[in-house]
Amino acid sequence: QVQLVESGGGLVQAGGSLRLSCAASGSMFKFNAMGWYRQPPGKQRELVAAFTSGGTTNYADSVKGRFTISRDNVKNTVYLQMNSLKPEDTAVYYCHYKDIVVNVDYWGKGTLVTVSS
Repeated sequence: QVQLVESGGGLVQAGGSLRLSCAASGSMFKFNAMGWYRQPPGKQRELVAAFTSGGTTNYADSVKGRFTISRDNVKNTVYLQMNSLKPEDTAVYYCHYKDIVVNVDYWGKGTLVTVSS
């Protein structure tokens, strides 16, 4: 089992910045993928940014150049630095971890980000 705890969401004005954190604990293995998804109101969950099992990064086109994903392997924590926020970035942001070996997905409870215009 892997536990994921997100923090850092909140209310921010358009153009502002927020930093999300996701602390992972439990039975973590070397081969995993980890990152951030979001679910805007009334819409489906979508990828925001993630590390692949090979260590590369993927970003949604809508956040490229504004968001940066990073990780601290010692702390088992993944961060999402969000700059130049837009009202359309408003969503619940979820941390995601995938155990590649057994093909199991884990999700955090989510943290709400609200961007006012």
